[in-house]
Amino acid sequence: MRGATFLSGCLLLCLSGCSLNTTVRYVDMSPPATATTPIEEQDLLDIGVSVFDANVPDDFDDRVNLNVTPEIREAEANYLSFFLKNLLQSTGNWGAVRVIPRPSYAVDVTIEGQIIHSDGERLIVAIKVTDARGEVWIDEIYETLASKYAYDDQIPKSIDPFQTTYKRVANQMLEKFESLTELDRYEIRTTAELQFARSFSTEAFSNHVTKSEEDGTVKIARLPTEDDPMLQRIRKIREREYLFIDTLDEYYENFSDKMYRPYHNWREGSYKDAIAYREARNKVRTRLLTGTAMIISGAAMQRSSSNLTEYSGYANVIGGAGYVLGGINARTRMDEHAGALRELGISTSAEISPHTIELENATVSLIGSVDEQYESLRKILRRLYYEDFGLEIPAELYEDGDFTESDTVASQDAVEEALEASLGLEE
Repeated sequence: MRGATFLSGCLLLCLSGCSLNTTVRYVDMSPPATATTPIEEQDLLDIGVSVFDANVPDDFDDRVNLNVTPEIREAEANYLSFFLKNLLQSTGNWGAVRVIPRPSYAVDVTIEGQIIHSDGERLIVAIKVTDARGEVWIDEIYETLASKYAYDDQIPKSIDPFQTTYKRVANQMLEKFESLTELDRYEIRTTAELQFARSFSTEAFSNHVTKSEEDGTVKIARLPTEDDPMLQRIRKIREREYLFIDTLDEYYENFSDKMYRPYHNWREGSYKDAIAYREARNKVRTRLLTGTAMIISGAAMQRSSSNLTEYSGYANVIGGAGYVLGGINARTRMDEHAGALRELGISTSAEISPHTIELENATVSLIGSVDEQYESLRKILRRLYYEDFGLEIPAELYEDGDFTESDTVASQDAVEEALEASLGLEE
């Protein structure tokens, strides 16, 4: 009996003590770190920020429980990627920094991200940074709480409510970069080029790099000569891919500009509801745990031969039941806050859902189709490479209704010329 009473008292004390914790929030407006010594141009590494994984649950009930609105989350995946790209570019610590539809050997270092949780109050993202050698620079989960003052009209557009997350990534990347030797940097750039070349012609460049089966890292085995015609052709292809990515980059910029205001308003509007939702959820847990503990201890006290203890047991049972009922009521309020978040997301999604990009005579959709467009470009460039050297074109380059082997060469040339013209790639 005393054990049950003692357990109940300790649980109540712990629960009440937890409620005293406070979180200090502030608006982080300090810039990311810059290199301590100037970086020579030949040492600069090109960065590719792969569009984040939106991490939208397939199950509808899971979306509801996690307060995930697919339209908002998909748009965020593009917005957060572009914001990180801009922050890295502003430091001057890197070469070209680009948003890329998917990881690519067209860049020296690739950043991949996944949104774990996002609302106006809390951002949790998983970030992985890997160089072309397969060496992992960063593999962490970042969590940042926003301050309500981050949504003040006086805060510059260049300052994100979750600025700390981006700064931590940028600073950790710089720290890793500064630890590299000149040979390391050369190896990263050269490995990226050879990996890119191998992705276009496995036969010609398969022996230039080796991949470890243990950790997946890649090492240079041999180098082609600078006047190697295949290498020269690969470099031209790589420049064409850069042009295409830069065209996409303009889209990401325009999209982010259009998205900023409604997305900022959604974050600001969801800030209080997100806090209220979490507090209500914690209140539910506290009330239910407290009530359960009181009922357990009260039931034990009722078996006592002492009238006073028995009456106290009744009181605990009744009080515990009250806590449980209070928890149920709090759960109802929690669901109301969750509903407010979903309604806010749905109303805003209409403003930020258009995802299209204009490429001269073609209009493609960003979600899904940009990745497909990127893949189509690479397939066409690979075909050009094989045709230039009179090599047999692999069958996979004719998949997805692109072309069939029965198509005439003239029809292929027409499509390739049209693509090159639209991207300004005429030789």
